[in-house]
Amino acid sequence: MPRMLDVSDEVRAEIGDEEADRLLAGETAPGSYDCTSCRTPGDSEQERTSTVLFIGDETAVLAFAHAGCLPSQVVQVTEEQLRGAVKSITGDTVDLEPDKVAPEQAVLGVTSGLILIGGELHPALVVEPTVPIARPGTTGDSGDEFLPLLVEQGFMPLAELSAVPPVLHGWSVLLAVGQLHAVLQPGQNGGRPVAWWQAHQPLQVTEGWRAAANKHQQVLMFAAPVGSIGRQPREDLLRDALDKAAANGRLVAAALPLAGT
Repeated sequence: MPRMLDVSDEVRAEIGDEEADRLLAGETAPGSYDCTSCRTPGDSEQERTSTVLFIGDETAVLAFAHAGCLPSQVVQVTEEQLRGAVKSITGDTVDLEPDKVAPEQAVLGVTSGLILIGGELHPALVVEPTVPIARPGTTGDSGDEFLPLLVEQGFMPLAELSAVPPVLHGWSVLLAVGQLHAVLQPGQNGGRPVAWWQAHQPLQVTEGWRAAANKHQQVLMFAAPVGSIGRQPREDLLRDALDKAAANGRLVAAALPLAGT
């Protein structure tokens, strides 16, 4: 039975016309699926469904999403992120070579909030890892390189939150259907953007945060090393923690253009 599938031109270009036509004809597409965005059930025989192609360094995985959650698109991710996507999509485990298993996987904690700067409220994301971040390729205790790595990408160190940080072109914040999906960074050699951080499940944001994001068409991203901010239950406490981190030289920031709606 034909499926109510959306297959974008870029997905078709990656999988080929023959496979795309087989999907649309219902030969290879599942009837029911778990939406890769909201993780609730969907049915491609009954509702419009987007094909989402995750491409890693060596592997590609085709997933499905409600058309109202995500458009059909190609998402380029690292091979490690793709293994996580496979596990999330299929429920299967993926065997890893023992020397490639990290002893402690860093997780980026992301908090959304409204930050007052210059008398105006701005939508903000505050990013803090759960463990110190080592520079890729290093072994042993090489110190926390989280902020230096971001500065090399164009984020600016802040001594105080007195002005909106400059726009970091090439980076963006992906909102879809009013939910936070990912922070995107430039792809290699000018390729399509890739996910620097991606939510396991889309994060809900407040109506005020969403309205501010649509007004400014950008989101302020603040980043601090582990132990600098913590999980603050209120926006005033979050602002206090940001001010302290900035005063201690432990905060970088940038304004990231808004992608999506």
